[in-house]
Amino acid sequence: MRTIKQPGEHELEVKRSRFRCALARVTDEAEAREFIQRRRRLHHDARHHCSAFVLGDSGEIQKSSDDGEPAGTAGVPMLEVLRRNEITNTVAVVTRYFGGVLLGAGGLVRAYGGAVSAALEHVGLVERRPVRIVTTTVDHLLAGKLANDLRSGGFQLADTEYQDLVRFHVNVPESDVDDFRTWLAEATGGVAQAEIGDLTHAEVDI
Repeated sequence: MRTIKQPGEHELEVKRSRFRCALARVTDEAEAREFIQRRRRLHHDARHHCSAFVLGDSGEIQKSSDDGEPAGTAGVPMLEVLRRNEITNTVAVVTRYFGGVLLGAGGLVRAYGGAVSAALEHVGLVERRPVRIVTTTVDHLLAGKLANDLRSGGFQLADTEYQDLVRFHVNVPESDVDDFRTWLAEATGGVAQAEIGDLTHAEVDI
């Protein structure tokens, strides 16, 4: 499942019209509609607040609004950008400040879709993947080297606990658990053991 890395906004200018796209993570339709209303209140002097959102683990809920623009020229192309990028649990609102020049249907489609594409690139994307939490415990003398080895090895360090010993909690893809166990033994000379924990989901930059 893909979603945006963080909320944010980005603006394009097309023939003096400003298209400001705001993106946010949402978990249900009520949250999505509340975000749309917040954007309306924030930019109450703008002519249009077109929107699109996709919800659900499989993107099963998809809705869009042209908000007064010609039918199919705003919300649908915005939604299509979200679908093409396989993004879910995300709402996009493009606020348009009219610049006095008519863009035509094709121009509007390109502008609204382009505003969402640019905003996605601006905020970044992540993918939620199933991972197993693997815990390993070492003494303080070995902890610094192991932390560096984990990072340089491309492993996602979820948490570190510093007490009498140091406990590392590492997110490991389910299919890589056996390989990680072997890697850990080699990296620590057999000192560290892998404790296999719960299955969860982690976000990975894409």
